[in-house]
Amino acid sequence: MSGATGTSGATGTSGAAAAGTEGARTVRVLVAEDQSAVRAGLVLILGSAPDITVAGEAADGEEAVRLARELRPDVVLMDVQMPRLDGVSATRQVVAEGLADVLVLTTFDLDEYVFGALRAGAAGFLLKNAEARELVEAVRTVARGEGLIAPAVTRRLIAEFAGTARPPAADAPDPSVLDALTRREREVLSCLGLGLSNAGIAERLDMAEATVKTHVSRLLRKLELRSRVQAAVLAQELGV
Repeated sequence: MSGATGTSGATGTSGAAAAGTEGARTVRVLVAEDQSAVRAGLVLILGSAPDITVAGEAADGEEAVRLARELRPDVVLMDVQMPRLDGVSATRQVVAEGLADVLVLTTFDLDEYVFGALRAGAAGFLLKNAEARELVEAVRTVARGEGLIAPAVTRRLIAEFAGTARPPAADAPDPSVLDALTRREREVLSCLGLGLSNAGIAERLDMAEATVKTHVSRLLRKLELRSRVQAAVLAQELGV
């Protein structure tokens, strides 16, 4: 498979996926990756999952944004380094326009790109050497609104950024932004900073998972953040 193919390249796979999950919600994914062989592999893996449909493919960032506007997928699987428009800039546009949640493909030796994607509002991150099952589960997790796809990986990312990749002082967050939060919302924010999932937060704070989701939604709105991962980084930066 080469170049960007829109919806036509995934129609057959999509039908099979839909047929295997009658009555279940199917997650529609746009795959944005400039290397055709890698992209084909991602499409093959995702297409094999009964509850995931590959809605389209893009070979560069500009095509990713265009197709996201056209197709309105649930999740965009976004490579960081792409021609014409890089993955960070493409993520920023997709998230700003509310087109989809973005799951970024990354490596740990590209900290500056990942940090940019965090600030752009990416909902999750996945290492390029992840196993097929991890890729499928990551897509499902982001589609559910669980931005912290792998607590161990997320904690490592957050620790790296908090320790060595802080933004310039002029752009550092103002601690007063936390004044709008209730005590419970601050506790939830602190848990996000530790890389905990909703279930993990619920267990730690002894509350229902549905209540955790409500608190997360409220604190994101109050802090004007686009994703749980942004909240996690903010918690680390402010030492919550």
